[in-house]
Amino acid sequence: MWAKQETNFNHDDVSYNLMIDILGKVRQFDVMWQLIIEMDQGNVKPNAKTFWVLIRRLVAAGLTRQAIRAFDDMESFIERGADRDDFVYLIDTLCKYGYVKVATQEFNKRKFRDEPDVKVYTVLIYGWCKLRRIDMAKRFLGEMVNRGLEPNVVTYNVLLNGICRRSSLRRETGFREIVRESEELFDEMCERRIEPDVTSYSIVLHVYSRARKSYLTLDKLNSMKEKGICPTVTTYTLVIKCLCSCGRIKDGEKLLDEMVNEGISPSAETYNCFFKAYRERKDTDNALKLYKKMGEATCMPSLHTYNILVGMFSKLNRMKIIQELWDDMKKTGVGPDLDSYTLLVHGLCEKKRWREACQYFMEMIEKGFLPQKFTFETLYKGLIQSDMLRTWRRLQKKLEEESITFGTEFQHFHFKPYRR
Repeated sequence: MWAKQETNFNHDDVSYNLMIDILGKVRQFDVMWQLIIEMDQGNVKPNAKTFWVLIRRLVAAGLTRQAIRAFDDMESFIERGADRDDFVYLIDTLCKYGYVKVATQEFNKRKFRDEPDVKVYTVLIYGWCKLRRIDMAKRFLGEMVNRGLEPNVVTYNVLLNGICRRSSLRRETGFREIVRESEELFDEMCERRIEPDVTSYSIVLHVYSRARKSYLTLDKLNSMKEKGICPTVTTYTLVIKCLCSCGRIKDGEKLLDEMVNEGISPSAETYNCFFKAYRERKDTDNALKLYKKMGEATCMPSLHTYNILVGMFSKLNRMKIIQELWDDMKKTGVGPDLDSYTLLVHGLCEKKRWREACQYFMEMIEKGFLPQKFTFETLYKGLIQSDMLRTWRRLQKKLEEESITFGTEFQHFHFKPYRR
């Protein structure tokens, strides 16, 4: 509290709320209350935001009863009593942290005193969907309608998302059930004159993409466009991902061109769908063409992009291209990370390029990345079997020098010689 002792300095509500939040993270709840009382007795009064912070931290710690008590105590500290927004925040926080039953109990206790709105019902529907209790979510939707409250597109999207994510797609019957329920929900929305939006379609497209139903995915995309709903980069990426995973790369490429013509810039994730498909086919030419096209479109590759390409070209023994990719990755500042080094070292070991493998293994250690035990063992066995004992000793010395950095994890590594 050094700042408080300074002349002409007073904490404002923002700094108090920040301190209360920090104390909540380390579960110093008694001190949090002391600060709230200090605020109340001083020139800075607690506000709704103060109690929202307190409620969130209490719920995060599993202290739901104390959170509800804090909500009830709000009116003793702030100028107004707890309003509808405060109640929605309490219910939303309980649901987000998995305490949906507690949220439902509180809602049922208070719903006759304070008239609930669409927002609080939507939050409860979200909570039950999160627990994969679609029956309860539908029950609250029904109760909401019976009260004369009209659901909106957000309410339906929350329920649609719950339906589409609850079932396993491994069984064809599971997929058909999801399609049937989602189509029924679309029909219900139309009956209520609620137009599905881009989010509604993206939720369904995500399921089709996961199930690798490329024809259904394209049909849904076309249906969406016919209704005048413009697909987003996320929507296009879902469809492209499905097409590429089904081997329909040419159709995916056409869709990529369509995106660009529509003025929608593809993301790194969009390009990654193609890179994964090219990796499966070992199609280096198209992978390099697309990588160049990506640069021309001023789309910065993600770390995942580089890792896909590094893994692909290391397995194909294309060191010159790997070096170019590695330099680009460093120049852009996105990597490399542990996965990048692991992919490269394993690829080099497979091709018995032990010196390059050691070089990148050393670099990985110098950067502070602890190699996976399997990586260490693979390189170690290869060096011993290739009669490169001197190289191994240098590597061992480097590892011993860095052992302090890695601590006890390093002790699990095996240093005893293998038989050749």
